[in-house]
Amino acid sequence: MKRNPLILVFIAAVVAAMLLVGIHIARKNHAGGPPGQLIGRTAPDFELQSLEGKSVKLSDFRGKAVLLNFWATYCGPCKIEMPWFVELQKEYGPQGFQIIGVAMDDASTEDIAKFAKEMGVNYPILLGKESVGQSYGGVGVLPTTFFVDRDGKITDREFGLQSRSVFVDNIKKALSQGQAVQARR
Repeated sequence: MKRNPLILVFIAAVVAAMLLVGIHIARKNHAGGPPGQLIGRTAPDFELQSLEGKSVKLSDFRGKAVLLNFWATYCGPCKIEMPWFVELQKEYGPQGFQIIGVAMDDASTEDIAKFAKEMGVNYPILLGKESVGQSYGGVGVLPTTFFVDRDGKITDREFGLQSRSVFVDNIKKALSQGQAVQARR
């Protein structure tokens, strides 16, 4: 069966238009649409499996500032920011900061683990579910990053690749807000 090249061009144009509209909507939402209503509110809790098969809840990290990063192995911008995250985890971890990566692609656990190892990831990687992404207003743009203060409230979010300094500023903001959990005796 032969395919008409005009149909393929038309389909490619429709897909490109849909992507552009999606990016436009995501940027508009960043400026205060419905997902923007999450800022200042308690981050939706979730329970996901880690690469090691352990069950991890966001609420397990209450008392720490959290950078919650939705990403995928096929995402080029994600590959750029991951080495920064490794450095930022080392730098700010001792101050009560934790990065959590949520893999939102269909790659196997083994492939995601191999990718994370190759990238030198030093923070938990969790296997994402669409329902978790939806609870954060949808993560149609990867990477999507949320910053959560020590009390579990969302202080900010970023869509797409940002500069390292944007991450540092948001980390400092999240660390400065909320109460650190005191060590149990």
